[in-house]
Amino acid sequence: MFLDNKYSSRRVSRAVSLSQPCHHCYQEVWLFKVLSACNSEQPLNPAQSISRRVRPVRNYLVILVVGLVVVSLILFWYQQQEKIGGETGEKFDEEGETELTLPQPRFNSETSVEQALLRRRSIRSYKDEPLTLAEVSQLLWAAQGITEPAKGFRTAPSAGALYPLELYLVVGDVKGVAKGVYKYNPEKHSLLRVVGGDLREELSKAALGQPWVRRGAVVLVFSAVYERTTRRYGDRGARYVHMEVGHAAQNVYLQAVSLGLGTVVVGAFDDEQVRKILGMPRDEQPLYIMPVGRT
Repeated sequence: MFLDNKYSSRRVSRAVSLSQPCHHCYQEVWLFKVLSACNSEQPLNPAQSISRRVRPVRNYLVILVVGLVVVSLILFWYQQQEKIGGETGEKFDEEGETELTLPQPRFNSETSVEQALLRRRSIRSYKDEPLTLAEVSQLLWAAQGITEPAKGFRTAPSAGALYPLELYLVVGDVKGVAKGVYKYNPEKHSLLRVVGGDLREELSKAALGQPWVRRGAVVLVFSAVYERTTRRYGDRGARYVHMEVGHAAQNVYLQAVSLGLGTVVVGAFDDEQVRKILGMPRDEQPLYIMPVGRT
């Protein structure tokens, strides 16, 4: 049986249209393939698999190395602070530290004890003139010098002869001596250089801006290791330490009068700043600052 021409042409036209997909069909097929690829659980090739496994391990190693470097830098900085104490001035390592032997002190003078007591004053104005090393030696000996080597007794009395005091010298203008911070060694009557540079200005700022601190040719700074006394006498040992620094400071006053010098005790300062400037160990506490100059 044959169909009429009209009906036959309509069937053929519809068949042809179904056999040729439209533009929208191509888009749907492409999207389906992309989604299928994303959800595919097919295993990666070996190279891709190793790369994905190595990447997180590599990241962890980088983080670990960076962390170790940071910790090392922090530890190094802390050790430097423990050893040197601060960031002001030129620092000297252990190999670079130098010891300066002081001249022997004199044990007689033209000034009697009575005259020194009579003339003792707190002097805050000094001439812009240098001190001699002999004068510095005499001041340090008066403060903490050894008077009986066999027993280690010093010029200032100490509870139980425990000697908790330490003495620093900030040199600004002394003939033949480089500017810097030095620590006094009573047993050898010598100075151990700790920090280089003229730090009187920094010390003056740490002393709440008191100008006479920076005007002295030198500045003596007393500190104390309290534990040397408190481990025997308990809490009361702290009182003994304070008595002792007063004895030593009065010795400096009287010796300064005998040498024609002036000084004053300064107790108002920022403890932590003074400790940093002078390079004090953490177990030392600064107690007194005494600028000394020619009057």
